[in-house]
Amino acid sequence: MAALPRSLFSKIWDSHVIRELGADRTLIQIDRHLLHEATSRDAFDGLRRRGLAPKSVAATFGVVDHDPSTQPGRTWMTYLPARERISAMQQNCREFGIELLDVNDSRQGIVHVIAPELGITLPGATIVCGDSHTATSGGLGAWAWGIGTTEIERVLATQAMILRRPKTMRVNFHGSLPAGVYAKDLILAFIGRHGIAVGSGFAVEYAGETIRGLGIEARLTVCNMSIEFGARSGLIAPDDATINYIAGRPFAPSGKLWDQAVADWHHLPSDDGAAFDREIALDCSNLHPQITWGTSPQDVIAIDEAIPDPSTAPVERRSAMVNALDYMGLSPGMRMEGLPIDVAFIGSCTNARLSDLEIAARMVRGRKVPEHVTAFVVPGSTAVKHVAEAAGLDVVFREAGFGWRESGCSMCQTLGGDSVPPGQRSISTTNRNFEGRQGPQARTHLASPAMVAAAAVAGRIVDTRKQPVLF
Repeated sequence: MAALPRSLFSKIWDSHVIRELGADRTLIQIDRHLLHEATSRDAFDGLRRRGLAPKSVAATFGVVDHDPSTQPGRTWMTYLPARERISAMQQNCREFGIELLDVNDSRQGIVHVIAPELGITLPGATIVCGDSHTATSGGLGAWAWGIGTTEIERVLATQAMILRRPKTMRVNFHGSLPAGVYAKDLILAFIGRHGIAVGSGFAVEYAGETIRGLGIEARLTVCNMSIEFGARSGLIAPDDATINYIAGRPFAPSGKLWDQAVADWHHLPSDDGAAFDREIALDCSNLHPQITWGTSPQDVIAIDEAIPDPSTAPVERRSAMVNALDYMGLSPGMRMEGLPIDVAFIGSCTNARLSDLEIAARMVRGRKVPEHVTAFVVPGSTAVKHVAEAAGLDVVFREAGFGWRESGCSMCQTLGGDSVPPGQRSISTTNRNFEGRQGPQARTHLASPAMVAAAAVAGRIVDTRKQPVLF
């Protein structure tokens, strides 16, 4: 009898089952475990109390990314409130023999940026990290998801997890993205249309010709925001672009192991006729640049649309919309285009890769940030920073009036000493616009790197399609 067609997720799940435990529970092998200083300390303490050692140090990687200062020339000691936690991470990794990409390491960067960048992330792998945006690695065809501190301890000790199999969803993006529209706009538009809970309980596969037309870094952006609509993981099937991206990276296989891995990866894409518990389609051919207006990623509109009236929304949404408008200092019917901004931030695990910085640099070249705007760029990794500098992008940003920083999480979540002052309005390439996310009473608008860069030099939110690009 012919085997039933299987999805990408089903193939990864099936190949990682260690044992069926009954009661809808399965013991799953974990291939790669990523650690950072913000969520791992208690897990290491738990190992000590139990007299345990990591099951596989070769499969475990530590990085310092959340807490350090991003100021030029920083060290791990620059930002005083972070010293104790960073020191604990350094000590824990030394004691347990785990490779640490420390602040002064040339491989350092935001964990979700460096995992693909270094070849730690591989197609078909299971990857966990104590961070909700671990789904980013799904852009390379991995099954990746965030875990809590208790689970971090268990994975350290066993290199496995007990899981319930999620349902599967396929999101099909069709059509070519119009000029001035990017991956961030695509995923924001999807969240705006379907809400922040549509992915709850699902492993999501992104498919369709729009996805196939995206570069790898853009695919990582899409998967990064899976958690923002309730999914713990999002995956994109590997193709030739994926394989070319991974080839030669430090932790990728080589020689005969590479040939074997590539052969295996070619069998990962979902089979024709594979069944999904739910399928959703979105036509991207008429998408416009997106901008959030409220305090949830689902509070999003196209740049040329008016802010919606809560009275016309579903009853269960009205109160949250009213509160969001009050917090953001906005009103129904207002247009986002022309709204003055105080801060422009280009960074985070969502949009701080080289291609993001290239897009932003094209928008600011030859222009100047107004005096009332604070704008800065935090590259997603030290490697991204160095490549960008070799290409002269740092000069473009500096000449325009941007600060040029070291790598780290920074203003995504008021880390390393970076925050938006109370009451000020920020436009940001980050993934969350919750109340206080970028600082107490800070007002955050999420957008693509192009939109953020254009707003920075205009001093207000603008439609990037109307701003000529200076090459």
